[in-house]
Amino acid sequence: MVHGQSTGSTILRRSNHFREMPHKIISQDTVYRGKVFNIEAVILEFPDGHQARYDLVKHNPSVTILPVDKDGLVYFVRQYRLGVMGDLLELPAGVIEDSEDPEVCARREVREEIGLAVSQMTLLGQAFLIPGYGDELMYFFLAEGLTTDPLLPDPDELLDVVRFTIPEIYNLAEAGKFMDSKTLAALTLARSKLFLR
Repeated sequence: MVHGQSTGSTILRRSNHFREMPHKIISQDTVYRGKVFNIEAVILEFPDGHQARYDLVKHNPSVTILPVDKDGLVYFVRQYRLGVMGDLLELPAGVIEDSEDPEVCARREVREEIGLAVSQMTLLGQAFLIPGYGDELMYFFLAEGLTTDPLLPDPDELLDVVRFTIPEIYNLAEAGKFMDSKTLAALTLARSKLFLR
């Protein structure tokens, strides 16, 4: 099954070879080992028989959390991001440790990043972040029932915590103020639940 394809969808354009045989991995070798991710060189055979080399980023699954308190305020963090050489305003997020349950990770990240414990955690959905060249799967959670219960943050996380009302966050999103894709995905998944509160 194709991930995310509706059973009632109509395919407008299809390769002649798409259904005849599957894509096949010929070889897969680790060429780089880093602190956060590894890179594999992959030789992929296409349904028509031709082969191509790809670099595949191997990354643990991750979580993004949308924390909303009893007053309807949503918590964000502002932090420096090397990829954009500047600060981004984002929802709390983090990487799942080996064999860790996604919800356990989400609860830990909320305590580390904004100093709050969560009594009600709801899975909103999941999505691959960079499927063209990476395997990172992200889980999105709505966190409610917040109480003060901080954990020490990671030493390289220097965060400012910022709160907005629910209408404010969608106004900011529509104005292009959130440049972080996981934050935009979480806001999309949570929209109906937030406006029903």
